[in-house]
Amino acid sequence: MTSKAKSLLLAAGLALTSIVTAQAQDLLTGANEDEILTAAKTLGAATLSHCNQGDPVIDGLAGDTRYQIYFRNCTASADCEDLNFYAGFSARPDLEAINTWNRDKRFSRAYLDDVGDAAVEMDLDLVKGVTADYLASQIALWSQVVDEFSAHIGY
Repeated sequence: MTSKAKSLLLAAGLALTSIVTAQAQDLLTGANEDEILTAAKTLGAATLSHCNQGDPVIDGLAGDTRYQIYFRNCTASADCEDLNFYAGFSARPDLEAINTWNRDKRFSRAYLDDVGDAAVEMDLDLVKGVTADYLASQIALWSQVVDEFSAHIGY
């Protein structure tokens, strides 16, 4: 290989490294609590607090429905690996309605809690980070899940 070819190959490798580094800097992780809160606020009011264990939690409204986003698998209440979206309802659908939801819907899961109230959840893995656009799409998906589940159980 000629020295010119080696120089071009080295330059291309350095350029690629710069692009990958720039992309990695644009990824959001569980350490980006404020950015995740800002994304949640696109659905309506949302506040950031911390649960009894110290991990972050967002309380918000999607339309008229209250929901929480729990930061999970955290290291010392920071650098959380995933988000757990949760909405609980006082409606008490039958098990058939819950099973129908779980059979027909791919990106969420529903269940009856210990007193028979309905709940729906969705998870988002943040281990390798996500772009702001992807986070926004998942927040929008969560809003759709909440709306559709509310209608499904007659809430």
